[in-house]
Amino acid sequence: MSISQRGAITVVKLGGRTQGDPELPAALAALWQRTGGRLVIVHGGGDQISSLQRMRGEEPEFINGRRVSSPLVLELVRMVLSGAANKQLVSALTAAGAPAVGISGEDAAMLPAVPLDAERFGSSGTPGAFRPSLVLHLLDGGYLPVVSPVAVNSDLHAHGALNVNGDDAAASIAIGLGAEELMLMIDVEGMLDAQKQLIPALNLTEANALVATGVAGGGMAAKIEACAMALAGRVGRVRIGNLVALSRADGGTLVTP
Repeated sequence: MSISQRGAITVVKLGGRTQGDPELPAALAALWQRTGGRLVIVHGGGDQISSLQRMRGEEPEFINGRRVSSPLVLELVRMVLSGAANKQLVSALTAAGAPAVGISGEDAAMLPAVPLDAERFGSSGTPGAFRPSLVLHLLDGGYLPVVSPVAVNSDLHAHGALNVNGDDAAASIAIGLGAEELMLMIDVEGMLDAQKQLIPALNLTEANALVATGVAGGGMAAKIEACAMALAGRVGRVRIGNLVALSRADGGTLVTP
């Protein structure tokens, strides 16, 4: 059965700060029901990683919203994203009535990645073409895949994992699944203008201008790049917003080409 014959898929990327919302599991379980079980969740955990870095005596470093990954950071990324953060979310979703299954991009080498500039970013990578078979098997079995964005190094001469920005991973997964919609969940209603008012819709040029002028924070730059990737990969619709906004069909900020 082809992807198009299986039914429309929605991919939701959870920002690390949104994962502490006590209403999140029930809302995601309800979304899983509304999508007919065709939902995939990609999660972050950046705040937990940063806290552990500082406890180990290393200050977090970011370039254009992407974390620089020292050997210590990569160890923490795997421990947090594919461990505690993933299983905590799976447990909460299961308790809310959704049969969640936690996996990572390393499983079945489903999320290959190539290293970014190693001198600048360390063990960070950019995702390649997502291999959807494992996730499709889970969806077809009635499960809710919860994906940690830790990727496998696609360099045949290298081994191990690469830290991939969660928004990039979600875009790659949405493309590979032929998703109808990608939602990037943040802790505010959507993209805001200089007066802190919601922007209901904007194109990529307008979004990049907000980042360049400082109206949108530095972390938003990576999200806009992920939006561009998803739209170029023919994902049907891309929205940015918080839990309440994205629960509405017209909520948040709609990003268009």
